[in-house]
Amino acid sequence: MAPFVQSYLKLFFIMTPFFVVSAFLSLTQEYDSTKRIKTALKVTLAVVVSGLALYLFGKYIFDLFGITIDAFRIGAGTVLFLSALSMASGAGKKIDAGEEQDDIAVVPLSIPIAVGPGTIGALLVMGAGVQSTREQLMACAALVLAALTLGGLLVMSSGIKKVLGKRGLNVLSRLTGLFVASMAAQIIFTGVKNFLLN
Repeated sequence: MAPFVQSYLKLFFIMTPFFVVSAFLSLTQEYDSTKRIKTALKVTLAVVVSGLALYLFGKYIFDLFGITIDAFRIGAGTVLFLSALSMASGAGKKIDAGEEQDDIAVVPLSIPIAVGPGTIGALLVMGAGVQSTREQLMACAALVLAALTLGGLLVMSSGIKKVLGKRGLNVLSRLTGLFVASMAAQIIFTGVKNFLLN
C-alpha cells in the first residue's frame, strides 16, 4: 500500500470518525440543516489547524521537555489503546448534550472528541519520526484529507443516520475501536523494541 494512503487511513481511523458522527448528531439534534453544515465546516477547520500544529511542532515539545520518541510512543500508545478499548466496548467518550450549544464546533467536537489524547499522541509520534521534507508534506496532505473526509461525513451525518440507524453507528464505532487498538499496540511494540535495543 502506498505510504500516502497508509498515512491517510491511519489518521482517519485515529480520529474515530464514526464516534465523532454519533457525537455530532447528538449535539446538533436541535440544529437546522444550515447550522449543522456550518458547524461541520468549523469542526473540519479546527481539526486541520490543531492536527497540523501538533504534527509540525511535536518534535520541539520533545526537545523542550527532554522526552525521547520511544518513551512517548509507549505513553501515547497506551492512551490510544485505552481510548480504543472504551470505543470497542461501547463506552466511548462522555458527551454532554446539555452543554452550551454555541461553541461545540471547537470544544467538545474537535477537541477532545475528534482530536483526543490518543490522536494527539499519535500525531506527535508521527511528526517526530519524519525523516524528510517530502515525507512531512505527504503526511500533512494525508492529515488534511483525513480531516476533510471527516468533515464530509459530518455534513452527510443526517443521511448516514437514516441509512445505518443508531445501532449501525454503534457497530461502526466499535469496529473503529478495534482498528485503533491494533494501531496503538503497534506504536507500543515499536517503542518497547527500540527502547530495549538502545
